[in-house]
Amino acid sequence: MSSNVENVKVEISVVLGSSVIPMHQLLRMGRGAVIELDSHQDDPVTILANDKPVAKGEIHIQGDKIAVTVVDLLKGYT
Repeated sequence: MSSNVENVKVEISVVLGSSVIPMHQLLRMGRGAVIELDSHQDDPVTILANDKPVAKGEIHIQGDKIAVTVVDLLKGYT
């Protein structure tokens, strides 16, 4: 029985940034709370495949859709 790589599904996630906050602040958050991230609007984002970093990308907003353009593959994925 042969396997076909084209049929393998991969979960893609994009990390916009991160933040460290005290637990008590997290527990007080409600709808509309804002979490400040350690990144800026034009910073590259990290693209994950099955929770593993594989590339860097740029965010693009097109109407009500958000897209990511791959700008650089990380070492081991080129």
